[in-house]
Amino acid sequence: NCTPKLWRKTLTAPAPFADETSCQCQAPHEKLTIAQARLGTPVDRPVRVYADGIFDLFHSGHARALMQAKTLFPNSYLLVGVCSDDLTHKFKGFTVMNEAERYEALRHCRYVDEVIRDAPWTLTPEFLEKHKIDFVAHDDIPYSSAGSDDVYKHIKEAGMFVPTQRTEGISTSDIITRIVRDYDVYARRNLQRGYTAKELNVSFINEKKYRFQNQVDKMKEKVKNVEERSKEFVNRVEEKSHDLIQKWEEKSREFIGNFLELFGPDGAWKQMFQERSSRMLQALSPKQSPVSSPTRSRSPSRSPSPTFSWLPIKTSPPSSPKAASASISSMSEGDEDEK
Repeated sequence: NCTPKLWRKTLTAPAPFADETSCQCQAPHEKLTIAQARLGTPVDRPVRVYADGIFDLFHSGHARALMQAKTLFPNSYLLVGVCSDDLTHKFKGFTVMNEAERYEALRHCRYVDEVIRDAPWTLTPEFLEKHKIDFVAHDDIPYSSAGSDDVYKHIKEAGMFVPTQRTEGISTSDIITRIVRDYDVYARRNLQRGYTAKELNVSFINEKKYRFQNQVDKMKEKVKNVEERSKEFVNRVEEKSHDLIQKWEEKSREFIGNFLELFGPDGAWKQMFQERSSRMLQALSPKQSPVSSPTRSRSPSRSPSPTFSWLPIKTSPPSSPKAASASISSMSEGDEDEK
């Protein structure tokens, strides 16, 4: 019987190839309708959904289509058919990746449970029966090829077709168009990465042209880097100068405030100077004696105190020793008269 063990491992290991798996689903395969499949099936009877394609340059558009095919039903097993190089080159055109690369890319998509190599271009009843396919998932746009207006027409008529939505803005043709459009850019890129002109199928003249353009681009990049660095340096200098000016303004305001507080009209220095000047004036000017003093009664027992005159007496020096002795004798007589 077909067990779900194999397709449960696809989240941690590459999906197996159909011709290498031992699960051939030999159990009776009953036909399902889309309504039955949407309601859900037993665990041991997953809905087998088939999706095919070229899958060249595997991208997000491919992955989203496979995700839709995988999640069409609650319990599904997704088989992906990949056409060979011979069929693809015959009916569609050359591919960038060969068939082995395309097979391997599909094996590592998380939504794929099994990969069928060398899938047919047009699905036959024998192929559908061999792989016990319940439904075919593809976008609903008619796919005209191999002399047919729509290769899925008979699948749609049999009620086995389930449509998916295309992802706009991404396709293999779009990617190739980008490369062709910017061929010179990618050729120069690979030359710069070490590929030879022979490997790139580039002529000698074009090789020299591309290498010269690479050198010019390097010089432009250096000049651009220098300009950016110089701009950064100028911006940093401007920021620092602005900070310095701002700090200088703050310090100058603080200095002016302190100066005015100390030396201004009402400053502390003026008050201190006035106090010191008043002290100096008081110290330099003598105290005036009172005009009249109260008289005291003299006691009879005490003699009046002698009065001294503080006014200096100008005396001329004696002209001779006799004159000096005469002056001394006159001073002694005066003292005796006062006594």
